[in-house]
Amino acid sequence: MLRSVKASDYMAEKLVTFTPETDLFEAINQLLEHRITGAPVICEDGKLVGLLSEADCLKAILTLTYHEEEMGGKVGDYMSPEVYTIAHDADIIAVAEDFINNGRRRLPVVKDGKLCGQISRRDVLRAVERFAQDG
Repeated sequence: MLRSVKASDYMAEKLVTFTPETDLFEAINQLLEHRITGAPVICEDGKLVGLLSEADCLKAILTLTYHEEEMGGKVGDYMSPEVYTIAHDADIIAVAEDFINNGRRRLPVVKDGKLCGQISRRDVLRAVERFAQDG
């Protein structure tokens, strides 16, 4: 039987996510606790609206310190609103090519504009391993 080659079959579905209203330092604590470098930002309806990365957090802290402002704020104030995504039904080969050609390590997976998972280089390697085992 031919195995599926869609991103949705290999993506991670249990993700750490934030909302634009999440406290910045709560988000930083979550990134540290889960040992991740960034997480998707979603609205209440599940629509992907941005990404908060370690770099975004560092920029926020440096900006606040430079301007001698009180530390804090919300994720929505510091997240990157433009996020490159991949469709849930994207071919795994297209995902691999994107990783190679654009230097990405992971991509949020969306269906109808809503976040449904994330796929990484490691997920693609798992897919290749399964194909190899099946012969």
